[in-house]
Amino acid sequence: MESFELQEEIQGLQDLSTYDIPNEHDIPSMDGRSVAMVLEQAVEAVADSSDAITDPNVFDSYRSLLKYAEKLQGTTMSKVLDSISSGFQAQVDATLRDSADEDQQALASRKMALEMYAFLLHMFSLAAERVKDGGDEDIPVAATKGRRGRGGKAAAARNAAARRVEQWSWQEQIPGILALIAKVFRIKTQRIWVTSVERDTFVNCITAPIYRITENEGYMKAEPIRLGVYKTVSLAVKHHGHGVSAQISIMQSLQYYDHLSEYMAELLFALASQYDHTQLCDDLLRDIAAKSFSAQDTKGPRHFSRFLVKLAELLPRAVLKQISLLLAHLDSEAYPMRIAIVEVIGQLIREIATSEDQVDASQAKKQLNGLYDLLLERALDLSSYVRTKVLSTLAKLCDLPVKFPKQRLAITKVAVDSLEDKTATVRKSAVMLLVQLIVTHPYGLIHGGLLSLQEWEERYQGTCKDLKAVEDVIGKAVERADGEQEDEGDDESDKGDDEDEDDEAGDEEDDDPGPSKRKKKSKKRAKSTDEDSMEVDGEEEENDEEVADEEEDEDEDEDVTMEDAEEGGEPQRKKQKKKVRKGRKSELNLEALQNEAVAVAALQDGQLQQMRLKRKYYAECLNFIRQIEGGMKIIEDLLASNSKAEVLEGMEFFRVIHEYQFDGAEAGIKKMLHLIWSKDNSSTSEDGKELKGIRPRLLECYRNLYFDAVPGMEPKQQVNRIAKNMISLTYDASLAELTSLEEMMRIMMEDDQVHPDVIGKLWQVYSSERPLPRPQRRGAVIILGMLALARRSVVADRADVLMKVGLGKLGQADLTLARYTCVALQRLSGSAKKVKGSLLDKNIRLEMDNPLFKKLQNAIERECRSKDWFSMAEQAINTVYALAERPDLFCDQLIKNFVKKAFAPEKAEVPAPPQDPEAMDEDTPANPDETNAVPNSSQGDKDTGDAFALAQLLFIVGHVAIKQIVFLELVEREWKRQKHEREAAEKAAKGRSEGRQAKDHGEELDQVAGNAEDEIGERVAAMRETELLYGDHSLLTTFGPMLVHICGNPGKYKNRTLRAAATLAFSKFLCVSSQFCDKHHDLLFRILKSSKDASIRSNIVIALGDVAVSFSTIIDENSSELYRGLSDKDIVVKKNTLMVLTHLILNGMIKVKGQLGEMAKCIEDPDQRIADLARLFFSELATKDNAIYNNLPDVISHLSVGAHAVDENTFQSIMKYVFTFIEKEKQAENIVEKLCQRFRIAEEPRQWRDIAYCLSLLPFKSERSVKKLIEGLQFYRDKLHEEEVYNRFQEILAKARTSKTQNKPDAELNEFEAILEENKTQGQEDQALEKRVEGKKAAAKRRATRRPGRRKAAQTDAEDD
Repeated sequence: MESFELQEEIQGLQDLSTYDIPNEHDIPSMDGRSVAMVLEQAVEAVADSSDAITDPNVFDSYRSLLKYAEKLQGTTMSKVLDSISSGFQAQVDATLRDSADEDQQALASRKMALEMYAFLLHMFSLAAERVKDGGDEDIPVAATKGRRGRGGKAAAARNAAARRVEQWSWQEQIPGILALIAKVFRIKTQRIWVTSVERDTFVNCITAPIYRITENEGYMKAEPIRLGVYKTVSLAVKHHGHGVSAQISIMQSLQYYDHLSEYMAELLFALASQYDHTQLCDDLLRDIAAKSFSAQDTKGPRHFSRFLVKLAELLPRAVLKQISLLLAHLDSEAYPMRIAIVEVIGQLIREIATSEDQVDASQAKKQLNGLYDLLLERALDLSSYVRTKVLSTLAKLCDLPVKFPKQRLAITKVAVDSLEDKTATVRKSAVMLLVQLIVTHPYGLIHGGLLSLQEWEERYQGTCKDLKAVEDVIGKAVERADGEQEDEGDDESDKGDDEDEDDEAGDEEDDDPGPSKRKKKSKKRAKSTDEDSMEVDGEEEENDEEVADEEEDEDEDEDVTMEDAEEGGEPQRKKQKKKVRKGRKSELNLEALQNEAVAVAALQDGQLQQMRLKRKYYAECLNFIRQIEGGMKIIEDLLASNSKAEVLEGMEFFRVIHEYQFDGAEAGIKKMLHLIWSKDNSSTSEDGKELKGIRPRLLECYRNLYFDAVPGMEPKQQVNRIAKNMISLTYDASLAELTSLEEMMRIMMEDDQVHPDVIGKLWQVYSSERPLPRPQRRGAVIILGMLALARRSVVADRADVLMKVGLGKLGQADLTLARYTCVALQRLSGSAKKVKGSLLDKNIRLEMDNPLFKKLQNAIERECRSKDWFSMAEQAINTVYALAERPDLFCDQLIKNFVKKAFAPEKAEVPAPPQDPEAMDEDTPANPDETNAVPNSSQGDKDTGDAFALAQLLFIVGHVAIKQIVFLELVEREWKRQKHEREAAEKAAKGRSEGRQAKDHGEELDQVAGNAEDEIGERVAAMRETELLYGDHSLLTTFGPMLVHICGNPGKYKNRTLRAAATLAFSKFLCVSSQFCDKHHDLLFRILKSSKDASIRSNIVIALGDVAVSFSTIIDENSSELYRGLSDKDIVVKKNTLMVLTHLILNGMIKVKGQLGEMAKCIEDPDQRIADLARLFFSELATKDNAIYNNLPDVISHLSVGAHAVDENTFQSIMKYVFTFIEKEKQAENIVEKLCQRFRIAEEPRQWRDIAYCLSLLPFKSERSVKKLIEGLQFYRDKLHEEEVYNRFQEILAKARTSKTQNKPDAELNEFEAILEENKTQGQEDQALEKRVEGKKAAAKRRATRRPGRRKAAQTDAEDD
């Protein structure tokens, strides 16, 4: 072949259909044998001599085969590749030999053959892809019947793989090809190709297959191929001037291929580390820095982002050189690029901080400060993804061995501020960062790692005192030395001794601080004294001014300095003080005294510096602790978040701060307890990690904190510690916290996580005869009662201990202990939950002669005047109804005894109670005379009684009434069960088979109660309705009129305890009988309205909720009175009202009749708990069908106009929340129409603004909504002159434009905007005209009033004349 133009041939391959081959073989029309013959001839020729490739026939044979490669079989392709690669290798070997012999002529003759082989390899790589596509995947396979059963799919996969191997596999050939290309690059190409153009053409031709291989993700996952690619490209760049081409290729790869981002970074790392070539990396980084990315580009920025992050991880120093250019991407529109730069900055900080070969420490510090500042700035990025990445990057940097105290304080501030971010992922990352900052804090070298604010404040104050004392000592020593030196100088001048003068001059030069130095020291001392009196918050600024520059440069080493200060500071101080005391101003031995003072100053100066560093150390730690504690309240609120990951991180935060003994950790730990009610399972987070369920994680946290064994502790000590922790959880716990703790203990007991020895220790604490703190003994029985929920035997085995302790002398002295003992005793009945509809009652009941009931009766009837008696008596009666077979007999006798006690004649004047050390005093009444208030205040009657005893009687009567209802339901169920058993027995007697009878018997016992005869239910209902409160034989009959009388005459019965007990009992009576409720419920509403006692009003609100459950129609008719509590001044009354209404409305017991606006007001209540409850109510109400939508007009009217209206800002805040629940397009369209029509009847500008604001809250996503708005123009066109109304419509237009479809023109919206503008202008003109008319009318009226005056004056003048 005379000539071969490689560039032209490569260009010709772009379109194979037009590619011309002079001696082309018509492969498609040839049979297999003919094709094999063509190949055989070419192979033999190349095998004989690699130079044979220059023969046109041989070369064209290969080209013909490759041009129609898709027509060839796999074996043929393998032979073609083997022949080309062997020939190419032989040619390369020959070229290398010629190069070694330095035969330039021979080298030049190899040029054409090398180019031809390179071209064939390039052509083969193109053909191989076609064969792979057509041969490996698209070859039709005969349909076979699917094999069923075990191993069918696996066998099919194995057969398919075997077929592919038999056909051909390009992937298996690639490593060999890459090795061949690497060998080609051993040739010194510049000696063969003289011009750079020819050389580049050859190198590009030989590297083209490499880049084509990288485009396949499957190939790059194979390590031999990946390493081969790195090696060949590196050789081409390093030795053959391929840098520019590689740069272009890599940029294109990053732009279009997602999988190549990290591989290209690894390629540059291999090039830099193995071949010492970084130029390509620098050029690429400069190109990327100059590139701009659009926010609409979703792929490119992500590819380059991953590339930069990986490159910064592998080659941080190379990236650091170009970081000034790359920082331009911090302002990129595409947030992935901003994320990349944030991660890159993090990698660079890690590299600089951990590098051991720092040449210029000050330069490194300057770089670190600048990079940290950039990171902290990005915490305010517009994209939540970037903010999240900043926080996660900062969290990773916390692990660095160098702690950077100043930066950590700034990072802590950023993390605390981010806790209030609107995005959950950012808040979660902020909590994670705070946890990491605490775990890796640098303040643990002197005093350990605990971070109690109180302890650190004490250390700080102590250090300040010590520092002030040392500074005072130094100041006195320096002043004394100065005075002595002046006197000595005078004496020496009188003597005139030259030698002494020389010595004195030397002393002055070496030791005297000089006037200027003295001045500086005195200023510094005064400054330090002033600063010691400052607040700790300003300590950071104070130290910056006070400590010298060299001290600030040693921030990282100050922990070590602190140790030195603590070890060596005290002995020095004592020694120096002694020396100072010895110094006296004297004419004898002045030189010795002066030297001593100077030595003291020098010694003290080292200690002074250490103490100042120590004070700075303490101040920074205090700043850190305060910042963390400032974020605790926010993280407490995050525990109620809807984001599961956020809640889990919040729990981890409180676990960690509890371990580090932060003062505010306990509040968060208690708040976590309520998460025990969360019902969720493990899930997967955004980053792919599995998240534990909230409840399992909570149990794990509490086990770690309180219940897990501590390594190295004796078993007995372990048991004591766990029991103590359990009891401590009950201290100062609210009812809600105890309820949540009860659920946790039940779960732990069910899972056998409470050791029997711990239960034994709890019993030991409870029954101890030694005097113990009351909360400790109470806590023990509370925990035992909780554990008994899961396992009855916990209390059943030691019921006698409960009676002896809780219902004995200790219980008499501590009524709260007795109350919790009764709660524990209730667990004796078992905790089997009633199955809905089941007639079986698995609870255990005791005979009435059991000594337990006598103990309970004695506890209730014992003389006592404490208000704690009421809660104890309530639980005692509950215990009776839970355990007794006939609780009505017990209560019958109990009520009779209290009647005698309350109305006995000798009780008219209550003597002072005996001084029993176990007795508890009655709460002091507001009026001392109220203690012995007269129940019936008629002056003629002598029947007087003790008000407190009467209150006790009424309390018991009311509670017995409500418990008797529950007991009647149990009786009803038991009667129905017995009836079912009788019916089952009768059926069995009729000859049914035993098996069928047993089956029916079991099924019928579990049938719904409603399947029994209705007569039982009617009989029990009649008992409740007529016999309990109106029956001739019922004890309660007597007390109904009494309660009505006492509650209806608050002026006569003024005792607060009596009124509270009577109202509570009266409320319970209303729940018993609809007849009694219908007759007297008005009295309860009257008390709610008129009572000045907040606790009575609160109880009534709760009672009304119970009454509504029993007789919903009666309360529903008077529900407006119930809403009155939402306006109550007392927070507890308002909260209880809101909770009761929430319960009643959501469960459909009362209907919403326009009062929903009062509930909406609570959304902006100053009390956060009430606001949270109101928001929860609306979020739950939104799940009901159209509930909020149907009542929205009433809410708007209620809050906008009338007596209940709120101010404009509050209205907008409430509406903004409520409108978030209007999500359906149809609802939004209807609301637009209704609100537009409201403009017609609205007269006040305030109403116009409110309606316009509500309209602006709607999304306007559909064209129909906009159409409805335009159609309603006639209703609001005359209101547009009001500036705020017009602005709201402009906001609506902006929303409509963003929501409209892309192909929809803006003509309609533009026209609507023009109409709005026109009407606004017209309205303003009308307003101006109206004002002018009114002004003229007023002027005319004033003139008219002046004219009669003038006429009268004229008439008077005329008469005078």
